[in-house]
Amino acid sequence: MRARASAQQARRAREFEAFVAGAAGRLLHAATLLTSELPEDNPRARRLLTAALARTFASWDRLRGDDPYDRARQELATRFAYMGWLSHRGHGGLLSRLSPRERLILVMRLYEGVAEEQTAAQLGLSVERVHTICRRAMSVLLSAPAGGPAAKQVRAPKPEAPAPETPAPEASTPDAPVEVASP
Repeated sequence: MRARASAQQARRAREFEAFVAGAAGRLLHAATLLTSELPEDNPRARRLLTAALARTFASWDRLRGDDPYDRARQELATRFAYMGWLSHRGHGGLLSRLSPRERLILVMRLYEGVAEEQTAAQLGLSVERVHTICRRAMSVLLSAPAGGPAAKQVRAPKPEAPAPETPAPEASTPDAPVEVASP
């Protein structure tokens, strides 16, 4: 009996390790976006992901055919929603100008591709509210403050002045070579 339980635990651990090896990178990126930290310095995102993966591992046997990635993403979003309200400040990441709720909805909708209905159900909001928050968050990101780092990234480079044209030779014949100035 003990050997059978040990074998099941080993199988469970192997399955979970394989899942983490495949999904941890994407989940860590989502957690980094949620916590609005820089990718190279993201201790809060790593703690958030560790907590979400621990809860996913605890319920691993109860998944029974459900997608473990969906479960881990739900745990990540739930954990962030619970802890996200404690700290409203961003930490220098791409989404640092957004509130935690806006970051959560934006990451779920646009990065993870979760439908509005599913996002609304998971967060306990109406579909219209999720849609409104997502639109508002996008408008905040797209309307970068003048002189801020995001504004510098969005602006197109200024075009260079055109090269002066060289006058065409006055007496040209169809067979005569034409000189073209190279920039």
